[in-house]
Amino acid sequence: MGTTTGSGFDTETLRRAIEGNTGNNLLSLYADDAEIRIVDRNNQPSHPTVLHGRGQIAELLDDVYSRDMTHKLDQCVVQGDRAAYSESCEYADGTRVLAESMVTLRDGKIADQLIVQAWDE
Repeated sequence: MGTTTGSGFDTETLRRAIEGNTGNNLLSLYADDAEIRIVDRNNQPSHPTVLHGRGQIAELLDDVYSRDMTHKLDQCVVQGDRAAYSESCEYADGTRVLAESMVTLRDGKIADQLIVQAWDE
């Protein structure tokens, strides 16, 4: 049974979407006008990758979920209209990725997300 918060955000739905085989279920958790900022080794804090809207987010998710890798939701905390979660991923060759997300929720959907990620090199 999932935990639905006062914001209408269901953490079990998030888990199933992240750990699934396609990005479609995860995409359904985003508002139409959602924005994602991604910070990592190649996209420094002063110049993050910024995605606007579900179209650009769908392209990212299609790319990520087309790779030979697994995804696991490690932790998720929801408080009011904010949520934070940790995701760990592993490629078939053993390369690991860790992503931390802070999200703002609107009407039970992700409206804004900051992802900070690091991977094995």
